[in-house]
Amino acid sequence: MEFSRKLLKFKFHILFVLTFSLFLSFICYIAPRFLDILMFFWPLFVSTAMFLVAVLVFDRISPVAEALGEKTGQGLLDYVAGQPEQVQSLDS
Repeated sequence: MEFSRKLLKFKFHILFVLTFSLFLSFICYIAPRFLDILMFFWPLFVSTAMFLVAVLVFDRISPVAEALGEKTGQGLLDYVAGQPEQVQSLDS
């Protein structure tokens, strides 16, 4: 009697867990297999990996702006502001 009273206290929790587990098992049953998904998206995975490798390679081989003695983006800001580097050197 005591056990059934405690069980009734948690009846909504038990129903929720049972419903959720049935829903989860149904989703796992109808979901495609992992290899099917991998075979469908392999061109996307490969192209993304190649892009990331290209970014890493360009990051390694491009000169660092601080090593060249200029602040990052300063040349672009001067150009956009209408003061290219050649014009600045003529004014000085």
